[in-house]
Amino acid sequence: MVRQVEIKSDGDVFHQIWRHRPHHISNMSPGNVQSCDLHEGEWGTVGSVIYWNYTHDGKKKVAKDIIEAIDEENKSVTYKVIEGDLMELYKTFIATVHVDTKGDKNW
Repeated sequence: MVRQVEIKSDGDVFHQIWRHRPHHISNMSPGNVQSCDLHEGEWGTVGSVIYWNYTHDGKKKVAKDIIEAIDEENKSVTYKVIEGDLMELYKTFIATVHVDTKGDKNW
């Protein structure tokens, strides 16, 4: 599944937040993400483990992810869910956050 959303932020800043500072996302969208904590490794490095508390359809959920890949040239970060509520629905759940800057728009 692919979802493309126009963002109002600078694409480079958006990528840097998802790579180096995902714990700031809870400040940016507290209704959706309540917290993001580093459990292993270092922020912004492949192999690091991150624990998310978030809300989906009005219900509190959790996810434990590992950063699988970082591509600076293409401005993408790939997370693989290894524990949490999503594993009850899917055998594998991988999310890639990619910023595509074209002219005045960031996708």
